[in-house]
Amino acid sequence: MELVTPIDLRSDTVTQPDEAMRRAMAEAEVGDDVLDHDPTMAALEERVASLLGVEAALWVPSGSMGNLIALFLHLERGDRFLAPLGAHVLDAELGTAAWLAGGMPHALPVVSAETVIAAGGGESPYYGLRTTLLCLENTHNASGGTVTSVDEHTSLVAAARSIGLAVHLDGARLWNASVALGVSPAVLASGVDTVQVCLSKGLGAPVGSVVAGSASFVVEARRVRKMLGGGVRQGGVLAAAGLVALDRINRLADDHSNADVLASGLRSLGWEVAEPATNIVLASVPDLDKTLLSLREVGVFASPMSGKVRFVTHGDVDSSDIAEVLRRLREDV
Repeated sequence: MELVTPIDLRSDTVTQPDEAMRRAMAEAEVGDDVLDHDPTMAALEERVASLLGVEAALWVPSGSMGNLIALFLHLERGDRFLAPLGAHVLDAELGTAAWLAGGMPHALPVVSAETVIAAGGGESPYYGLRTTLLCLENTHNASGGTVTSVDEHTSLVAAARSIGLAVHLDGARLWNASVALGVSPAVLASGVDTVQVCLSKGLGAPVGSVVAGSASFVVEARRVRKMLGGGVRQGGVLAAAGLVALDRINRLADDHSNADVLASGLRSLGWEVAEPATNIVLASVPDLDKTLLSLREVGVFASPMSGKVRFVTHGDVDSSDIAEVLRRLREDV
């Protein structure tokens, strides 16, 4: 078989830093973040806080750590928290919400103001579960990068507030939601207590996320990050990549466009494909494992998600790559 160049659509985390990003990392002003707060790290945190409309922010190595820090500080041991069915904090973080943060997860098959109030409101006997937190996710990864609208977000936060719940937003792909809706990230984080955003997915930084909220939250979050092993010393080398990444938020529109083209092309080939909301394309197939193997044999890398084939467009694939993917599928799969 003729060797072909792989086209990797497994995730938007496979992107590699380009020359401009590598140069910014090499030239970054650094200091000991544990002792004096690295200056480039401080600049990144201030910029993210401003973008999200909150008081302060803290760089963390991963989105999972950012979510865990927030839950660790929101929950007391045994508290129940609500989250959408298939949420990353429920299914993709090794149970740390329960194991380390001490929370009791409760998945909501349908997330609405009514279901939040029904699940979290009302009195319970002393031996019942105490619900204290609502976790939202925008975009929702397992549902194919679906977007929570501004009105829906506002309604959910108001519902949580009406029954005394705090709100954490897993916004690992909040930038995608912002671009898809044409609104600022701050609008989509409005009213929440804490929010986590990722720099190493669609924005293309090699590593890093940011967890944000009030100034007092970030003081405590810094302590928990250290408890979890997160003293980053000269973290400005990584923060510099994050600053470059933030300059590229608007470029995510290209990923969304490429996802639309890919989905349309797959449907024209007879695939059952939902309309993508952002940069994630989910395809239903009769035999998931066989399809993933067939794709890999023609140099198209995809991944399983919710029982479907997941393709994710990103900054390291362009429109010509998408056309080549469709050509290979048309001829060989």
